[in-house]
Amino acid sequence: MNREQRFWLAFKSNLTRLMVISLLVSVILHLFLLAVRFHLPEIKAGNFFTPPMNVVLVNSKSATPPEHPDALAQSNLDGGGNTDEDRQAKSPLPAMSHDQYQSDLAAAQRQVNRLEEENRRLMMQFKSSFSAPPNQTKSTPDNKPVADQSGDAKANTSSLEMAQLEAQIAQQYDAYQKRPHKLFLGARTQESASARYEDDWCTKIERIGTNNYPDAARQQNIHGELQLTVTIKADGSVDNVEITRSSGYKVLDNAAIGIVRLAAPFSPLPEEIRKKYDELVITRTWSFERNDQLTTRQ
Repeated sequence: MNREQRFWLAFKSNLTRLMVISLLVSVILHLFLLAVRFHLPEIKAGNFFTPPMNVVLVNSKSATPPEHPDALAQSNLDGGGNTDEDRQAKSPLPAMSHDQYQSDLAAAQRQVNRLEEENRRLMMQFKSSFSAPPNQTKSTPDNKPVADQSGDAKANTSSLEMAQLEAQIAQQYDAYQKRPHKLFLGARTQESASARYEDDWCTKIERIGTNNYPDAARQQNIHGELQLTVTIKADGSVDNVEITRSSGYKVLDNAAIGIVRLAAPFSPLPEEIRKKYDELVITRTWSFERNDQLTTRQ
């Protein structure tokens, strides 16, 4: 092999290595962008302008269900209140319009689908780079093949490195696909099966929290609010507890986490939820009141 042939062989080897590294960086970047996964309700073409379904928590119940219910709740309630007019208690806080909410959901879902499709395309492109075997022999003018032992060694080393990279990326991609599907409960949840579970969960938390009100907060006359996010597994055990908005007092933040640990395990998730989700995520605002009571709200 002359000097010119060795030069072009080295050039092709470096070019192949550069392409593999570029594909690797691109795939890892897309996997990172997909690390935060949106679990959104299914959006159909004809549902953008349908009336929203309300889920409420009621503090009483009736023996017979109403014939024409206005909302979903954890118990049957055939009317109530102290007014003759048909009203529902509402929050004084401003709410996002239904059209805007549906538009945001659709945009988020499109973004997730686009990233997942791009990630699949990059995986196929990366795998295809291994399908074409490198030319390991060169023919002389008299048609006698001459083996390039140095080139063979480099090609084998490069193929081994690329195979290792492919295995690593495939493992990361499979791990991402196996991540648990989570149902997030917040101010605009539409899962009727979760209303009763969330109500029972809050009742237990408030009861145990009030009975175990932090002594340090009582002695120092410390009161405040914080926002806590709890991830619950299908069997009712706690997977994660996170302070999403601190009260500003370490004693209250630590007490909230301790109350969750003390109240666990909770009831297993309802079958209707477990059919679609692996975990339930509840985000609530906790209030340590001046009368030494714990209350929660959305």
